Amino acid sequence: MAAAPGLAAWGLMMGVAMVDSGLSTFEALLMGCIVFAGSSQLAAIPLIAAGAPMWVVLATGFCVNLRFVVFSAHLRPYMMHLPLWQRLLTGYLTTDLSYVLFVRRFPQHDGLAAQRHAQQAYLAGNCGVNWTAWVGCTVLGVFLAALIPARWGLGFAGILALLGILASLACSPLRWVSAGVAGAAAVAAYALPLKLNILLAIAAAVALCLLLEALRQPGKPVDEDAA
Repeated sequence: MAAAPGLAAWGLMMGVAMVDSGLSTFEALLMGCIVFAGSSQLAAIPLIAAGAPMWVVLATGFCVNLRFVVFSAHLRPYMMHLPLWQRLLTGYLTTDLSYVLFVRRFPQHDGLAAQRHAQQAYLAGNCGVNWTAWVGCTVLGVFLAALIPARWGLGFAGILALLGILASLACSPLRWVSAGVAGAAAVAAYALPLKLNILLAIAAAVALCLLLEALRQPGKPVDEDAA
């Protein structure tokens, strides 16, 4: 659940990027609904647009997703009691974030039936929500791409990608405050040359967060001997 907003923003960006890279609406929808792997899609889209051979595209996606071999080896004790089709479906739906959340929730494998049921329910719910958020917003991005002016190009997709990162990382009130301060400072100082407004925004957010962190820390006890 916590990863869904970030995945939704990334999915929206991916839908726009696929259309802007030259894929037809049907091809973009097909890829968005079948390929549930953002990093491999990002790697494959430029290759497809450049007319690279299919084996190059597939090999690139394979290499990018090799990390899932490690994930699968770690999850094997949790999943081996399931039928093959369920293991294949779980492997398709599991992403980096759902894997991390799962192993944090269940750091140790427990062979008890009740614990197994809880593990499967948690992973299935997490993966289902993430897949729905990703595919739904990818399809939305494909259709919205037709409404975006062509001159915006992939730069607009880059903005959506940054929004995805923001949605994924802004998971505490302090981080939301820092994002808001940085955004306000960047807009206020937009007229500065050489894009110095970005540096000013970073400095303002860091300074404010350090100040807030210092105020949150309890006061140091007074040393009575020194007094």
